[in-house]
Amino acid sequence: MNPDPARPFGRVLTAMVTPFADDGTIDLAGAQELAASLVDRGAHDGLVIAGTTGESPTVTDAEQRAVLEAVIDAVGDRAAVVAGVGTNDTAHTIEKARDAERLGAAGLLVVTPYYNKPPQAGLLRHFTAVADATDLPVMLYDIPPRSVVPIEVETLVRLAEHPRIVAVKDAKGDLGAMSWTMARTDLAYYSGEDMLNFPILAIGGVGVVSVVGHVVGPRLAELVAAVESGDLVKARAVHESLLPVYSGVMGGGQGVMMIKAALRELGLPAGPVRPPLVDATPEQVAKLRTDLTAGGVAL
Repeated sequence: MNPDPARPFGRVLTAMVTPFADDGTIDLAGAQELAASLVDRGAHDGLVIAGTTGESPTVTDAEQRAVLEAVIDAVGDRAAVVAGVGTNDTAHTIEKARDAERLGAAGLLVVTPYYNKPPQAGLLRHFTAVADATDLPVMLYDIPPRSVVPIEVETLVRLAEHPRIVAVKDAKGDLGAMSWTMARTDLAYYSGEDMLNFPILAIGGVGVVSVVGHVVGPRLAELVAAVESGDLVKARAVHESLLPVYSGVMGGGQGVMMIKAALRELGLPAGPVRPPLVDATPEQVAKLRTDLTAGGVAL
């Protein structure tokens, strides 16, 4: 692949679930099948493996390496396979980053360290150390609802000076901070919050790292293309048509619980979630089916 520097990981990526067998073990064949479906039929430029939607908190490092290697083998010749390597321990994150590079990942997704609430100086040191550790491009993941600490604009401006820190997955939802950062840096912004895909693209975002992309990838590609062409009327129409899907997947419970339920309804590999998450209830699945149907997903 020859990435566009302005869109270093493409336009449409999905934070892929980690398929499990019924007994809770990793389903590597299912991961390869799902990855191939997303790339070959779902209009995806890339996939993020072992992110939050991949249940990284409950998938061991060895399992994450196995899934990453399997997905790279399946689609790495035609999609950017980005490894989620972020933890709240800089040394551990560096170790995972080096493993991902060795396995052939196209890039790294590095989340803001969670729980230990580092100051901005700590974030600067953490992200810089990880970016220094490999030759892979880095996408920062700014998600204060999970990490508590946001990456502030001034910190992002300094991080953008690093040659390998090239992008941000934004789930902070602060359009003003995003606008200032885009105005002051060359960082490529990817929407990390599906309901805000359209507004983030409209203010200069280059693509999406989606959860609902599991089921509506081609329509997200249509949304990105409409914004890029300047046709905001069409883009808004696509956005509004997707609202029931956004609400059904992200509003009914944890995103991974609901998107795994959606994949099971579509006959695609997913399996159960791991504790402490729980699978969607029959009532939740029934509402999800209604929302997906209203959003144009054929079940």
